Amino acid sequence: MPSTKNPFGTVYETEKLIGLDLIRASEAAALNCYKWIGKGEKEKADFDATDAIRGMLNLVEMRGVCQIGEGIKDEAPGIFVGEKLGTWTEGSPYVSIALDPIDGTTLTSKGLPGALSVLAAAKMTNSEEQALAAVPSHYMEKIAIGPTVKEGTGTIRFDVPVEQNLEVIALKLGKRLRDLCVCLLDRPRHDQLIADIRRTGAAIRLIGDGDVAGAIAPSQPDSGVDVYMGIGGAPEAVLAAAAIKCIGGEMLCRIWPKNEEERKSLAEQGYDDKAISKIYMCEDLARGEGIVFAATGITDSALLRGVKVNGNTAMTHSVVMRARSRTVRYVKAYHDLTRKTIRLHTGEAHRLL
Repeated sequence: MPSTKNPFGTVYETEKLIGLDLIRASEAAALNCYKWIGKGEKEKADFDATDAIRGMLNLVEMRGVCQIGEGIKDEAPGIFVGEKLGTWTEGSPYVSIALDPIDGTTLTSKGLPGALSVLAAAKMTNSEEQALAAVPSHYMEKIAIGPTVKEGTGTIRFDVPVEQNLEVIALKLGKRLRDLCVCLLDRPRHDQLIADIRRTGAAIRLIGDGDVAGAIAPSQPDSGVDVYMGIGGAPEAVLAAAAIKCIGGEMLCRIWPKNEEERKSLAEQGYDDKAISKIYMCEDLARGEGIVFAATGITDSALLRGVKVNGNTAMTHSVVMRARSRTVRYVKAYHDLTRKTIRLHTGEAHRLL
């Protein structure tokens, strides 16, 4: 993203300025789907979050292109790959966008903790550039680690026994293996992985959803999570990679075909066994230093508290991260719902009360 100057002559990178715009969009998504928390209507929650996030992003002075969007895995009413976002005014920056209006639609519908609205943006020199990777599969296998584990001797790898990776992590963190905490999605496909981890004596934190927050957790000093493992969404891998780059961690990913039909589809797209086994790192998924990540809590999680409403006032908790400076800012906002206006894509400005 090009640099700009304020009236005092200070040079700012554009990603510094766009961070607040991203938070406004994620806040709008969280607030617009709040009414569906615990109501068992995940499609309606997803629609309202998507409607709000698209409407707010289209107010931003940018030439944005959605490169990772909603609807790939869930067949949701999404913002799709290639869709233009922003005002597209002459001279505005080209921006690659990845988003998930609700990471955790099931969590939202059941009123469970861990749901977020998440976005990532990356600078581009033109609308054809691919700053955020378009992974062709629905799922990826992942191992996410924090900055301490990333540095120093010892290597984390796929295709080695789980115990070997956990021993390396424990050594780098100065912990006993039994004191490690491994986070992963609670899915039948992880039954063997769970059994292998438990044989080592390490603790497991199972999450029902919220793949992005889970992968970020090892890079957060106070999360209590030492490593994230397992198979989760490919779009969520790109979003998590953007955040992890901003806080100095690392993530290894590779394509995981969910069935033989998808494997054949990947082969038709040119992804042979060698391509499927390729290891993607954060830099492969989110390229460059001009990366911004933003998220707002919908329901409470280890990363962010969810939306709280008291009378006519809503409180939101958000985070914005920048890769260039590795700055992480938390934003606690109070919204007067009698005045709060959200620009919806499907209509005019919308007041929540």
